Amino acid sequence: MASTGAGPKANYATSSISTDEPVVSVDWLHANLRGADIKVLDASWYMPHEQRNPIQEYQVAHIPGALFFDLDGISDRKTNLPHMLPSEEAFAAGCSALGIENKDGVVVYDGKGLFSAARVWWMFRVFGHDKVWVLDGGLPKWRASGYDVESSASSDAILKASLASEAVEKIYRGQTITPITFQTKFQSHLVWGLDQVKKNMADRTYQHIDARAKARFDGTAPEPRKGIPSGHIPGSKCLIPLKHCYQRKS
Repeated sequence: MASTGAGPKANYATSSISTDEPVVSVDWLHANLRGADIKVLDASWYMPHEQRNPIQEYQVAHIPGALFFDLDGISDRKTNLPHMLPSEEAFAAGCSALGIENKDGVVVYDGKGLFSAARVWWMFRVFGHDKVWVLDGGLPKWRASGYDVESSASSDAILKASLASEAVEKIYRGQTITPITFQTKFQSHLVWGLDQVKKNMADRTYQHIDARAKARFDGTAPEPRKGIPSGHIPGSKCLIPLKHCYQRKS
C-alpha cells in the first residue's frame, strides 16, 4: 500500500452533500471512506488504442474498498454498439449484484482523473439515483494527495463485477434475478434517442455539444474504433473551446 501523509479530516455525512453538486473532493472521500452509507466505484474504461486494461489496473491499485463497475458488463445486450445504456431491469440487477442499495451514496472515479466516471454518474442519475458524485481528479489526484491504495491479484470486487455482468445477461435472456436491492426510476428527460437528435438538427431548438477531442471533431484525426467515420454531427459545437465556461468559480 502507498502511505498517507495526510492528517485527520473532518467527517461529513452524505446527507450534508447537495445532490446538485456533481463532484466531491479527495479530502472529503478520505474522511468518509469507511462510512456505512458510502459505496465507491472504480469505473475506469479506456479507448481501444490506449491498450490499457482497467481490471488489471484495478487489481494493481484502487481506492480501499472500491468496487469495480464494468461499463461494458452493465450495458444493453440488444445492440452491437459498445456499452449502450441498459434497461431499467438490467441496471437494477447489475447494481444489486454489486451490493449497491438505494440508501447508498455512490462516489465514482476512474484512472484518468475525469473520463468514464462521468458516464457512470450519468447512468445512476438516469435511473433515478441522485446520491451519486464523481471524485474530483479521480485516482490520480487521490494518489497525488498521499492517500492509501489497495492492490490484490484476486479480489471479491472482480467476482462481483463478473456476477453483475452475468445478472445483466440473464435479464436480457428473460430470466428473473433475485434479490434486487436497487430500485430504479427512469428519468426520460436525461436521455435523447436518435430520432430526437435528428429532429433537433432540423429544428435547432437546442445546441448539440461534442465532448470529444477537437481533432476528432474536425475529422483530422481518425476515430479509435473501426468503421466509424470522422467528423461530427452537423450543427454541433466542440466543447473544448468552451471549456473555460465550465470551470468552477474560485
